[in-house]
Amino acid sequence: MTKQFKIIVEKHPDGYVAYPLGVKGVVVGEGDTYEDALADVKSAIEFHIETFGSEVFESETPVLEAFIAEAGIAV
Repeated sequence: MTKQFKIIVEKHPDGYVAYPLGVKGVVVGEGDTYEDALADVKSAIEFHIETFGSEVFESETPVLEAFIAEAGIAV
């Protein structure tokens, strides 16, 4: 069985960080390139599911879309 995940990939000055939506717990991948970070997080998701089972899925309702928003906040 294959399950699709929405994955956020962030670009930072020192590389890329990636993490999935809809998974309980902390699952993070990193790499020098976008592709490296994506491959690393996919491996981390597989390990997380093997370790903790299907209970790691937050709910039966999948994330349909993910949006990035920006908001100004007085600090």
